[in-house]
Amino acid sequence: MSLEPEKLGAEAIIIAQGVEKWYDNNFHVLRGVNLQVHKQEVVVIMGPSGSGKSTFIRTFNALEPYQKGQIIIDGIELSDDLKNIESIRREVGMVFQQFNLFPHLSVLKNVTLAPMWVRKWSSAKAEEVALQLLEKVGILEQAAKFPGQLSGGQQQRVAIARALAMQPKIMLFDEPTSALDPEMVREVLDTMRTLADSGMTMVCVTHEVGFAREVADRVVLMDEGLIVEVASPEEFFSNPQEERTQQFLAQIL
Repeated sequence: MSLEPEKLGAEAIIIAQGVEKWYDNNFHVLRGVNLQVHKQEVVVIMGPSGSGKSTFIRTFNALEPYQKGQIIIDGIELSDDLKNIESIRREVGMVFQQFNLFPHLSVLKNVTLAPMWVRKWSSAKAEEVALQLLEKVGILEQAAKFPGQLSGGQQQRVAIARALAMQPKIMLFDEPTSALDPEMVREVLDTMRTLADSGMTMVCVTHEVGFAREVADRVVLMDEGLIVEVASPEEFFSNPQEERTQQFLAQIL
């Protein structure tokens, strides 16, 4: 999928400029990263382990602090102010490698909890939206079960529904299939494809080449805390310009 003209001209909903981060003042994990993501765009970030890609997307909702640079999410500049962070987190959903579901709550309760606490929805409204989302991700029949009764793929789809229940403008995915058995990967990727087709702005850290080829508008390679190359999937996989990209693809393709 190439980036359509209207997406190219669309307003940037994520702006990261000169983002730098250190761990313990000696490990420079992000080295002046610049990236813009436009509304309804799907960006896939790839790269070797330790390249900074997961840390980078976690800065978008203040799960990781950064020391230099600027991040603007839907017109709001990220700062240390808690109200500012809460405003941004209301607009940014995130799905992690591990499902992080509450094991003692049913699937339905896992999905309704945040909207009731954060958005102050009634239980009736939260349940109505949750059931619609569980149907959307293909596990409505599992609503009364507990996470431990579900497969890994089903649990990850619950996690996606839970993030969507907050009605975010942006969805972040941090290697959402890496903890799954191979046969469960497709059902999660299919759910993500449906979400992308609906027009959701998505930033996905993943090594799933097929998903990147089919769904991404742009593919980004990160290495050693820097963005090495950004291109359409066709260009990225068929005609990479940077030697480091060529080396990386030679290992994964």
